[in-house]
Amino acid sequence: MESNALPKYPDYIYPTLVALKKKGGSATIEEIEDAVAEHMKLSEEALAIPHGDTGQTEFQYKLAWVRTYLKKYGALDNSERAVWTITEKGEKVTEEEARKVFKVIQTAQRTKRNELNSHAPDEAPIEASWVEDLLTVLSQMEPTAFERLSQRLLRESGFIKVEITGRPSDGGIDGIGVLRMNLVSFQVLFQCKRWKGSVGAPVVRDFRGAMVGRADKGLIITTGSFTAEARKEATRDGAPAIDLLDGEALCNLLKERRLGLSVKQVEEVSVDANFFKGI
Repeated sequence: MESNALPKYPDYIYPTLVALKKKGGSATIEEIEDAVAEHMKLSEEALAIPHGDTGQTEFQYKLAWVRTYLKKYGALDNSERAVWTITEKGEKVTEEEARKVFKVIQTAQRTKRNELNSHAPDEAPIEASWVEDLLTVLSQMEPTAFERLSQRLLRESGFIKVEITGRPSDGGIDGIGVLRMNLVSFQVLFQCKRWKGSVGAPVVRDFRGAMVGRADKGLIITTGSFTAEARKEATRDGAPAIDLLDGEALCNLLKERRLGLSVKQVEEVSVDANFFKGI
């Protein structure tokens, strides 16, 4: 199935707002994706269409830009923890108004940059995404290099005794580490793969089968994404829980740990006149 089988950018705007309203006004990226896919009745096949070699799906790529444009529009806001919230303005956006958001923002950008070329509201966004750039770089890494990166990331995140142990016949297990939380420690088996597109439930089931009896928890790290069925399988009742780290979450974690990424902070200085009056 090709990417043009999916709806165009403006079609996702209102379902995204509806999803956040149904979630009580705030939601994680995962929750938004699941709710929008359900609202729009998108098939698993459509949701699995890859976006180039980035590891993202076309659906995730489009929704990421929808969130960006809604934030520029003042309808959404997000925290450093990638939790998105709907604003007072966003609560009032109608379905008709929602379809015009891309055009409004792109018109404002063209005016600001004094561009003469026109862009239709359903074309790809103007700016580049650092997440997309990073996923492209990660997808080009050698498998062993990606394993070492995952090892370094786990160490930076509080794991100790992190070892790469991957063997062809080891059920997909690539390594093991110990996560110490206060007085308690957990042995964690992990799998790290540079998947393109979506990781399905069978991968999660196979990994769980390989880890049973060998560790307290499991973790799957990928440059791709996880299908809704994979996420359900990861938290299935009666089975050991497996944590999932998809491409976008991986990028944000690398950003938090400043691994391969530099973040420039813009200093904003304001004068407190009342302070001087009180001297």
